[in-house]
Amino acid sequence: MDAAQGLEYLHSGCKPAIVHRDVKAANILLNENFQAKIADFGLSKFFPTDGGTHVSTIPAGTPGYLDPEYYMTHRLVEKSDVYSFGVVLLEIITNRPAISRVIHERDRGHITQWVSFMLANGDVKSIVDPKLEGNFEINSIWKAVEVGMACVSKKLNMSQVVIELKECLALEIAQRHDYNSSRSVTDHHSVNDEMLSLDLDVMITESHPLAR
Repeated sequence: MDAAQGLEYLHSGCKPAIVHRDVKAANILLNENFQAKIADFGLSKFFPTDGGTHVSTIPAGTPGYLDPEYYMTHRLVEKSDVYSFGVVLLEIITNRPAISRVIHERDRGHITQWVSFMLANGDVKSIVDPKLEGNFEINSIWKAVEVGMACVSKKLNMSQVVIELKECLALEIAQRHDYNSSRSVTDHHSVNDEMLSLDLDVMITESHPLAR
């Protein structure tokens, strides 16, 4: 969310707009509170404010994160950053690198190919980082994956990405709140059951003293 908002500011809040050109996991830094900040503006470009749709420039960026269309046409657009952010988002979800050196049917080279292949089976759980051990809200994950794939298809701008991610976060928070609420009710019932059991034991003991 922090990284998405940072890119949204570069694209929409800066005049003229700035295209980062090297959005990748290594250029998103975390502080002690795990707040993310976009870093390394060495390849960034100002975007035209005179109504231009693109900047013609020699492609620059990191393999795996570089927008293929920009690489082929040399036409840089703001959504070139969106593509790169989509790759980062899929990395976070799957805990896989942008490009895998192991290439076979189930383990395609680029992360977007692998995610597409796995989603064809209709089971989003199979692509989620196994270290989460299923501890996530399934609808939130589905939406996050859809956002990531929409980013690499460049169907969204960064303002739309921020809105979508906020909805993902809201789903996850609501699920955790419901879980904690149900856990609290369960714990409350468990305590009451234990107290009732103790009361019954005392009543039985007082009514029928144990043999001495």
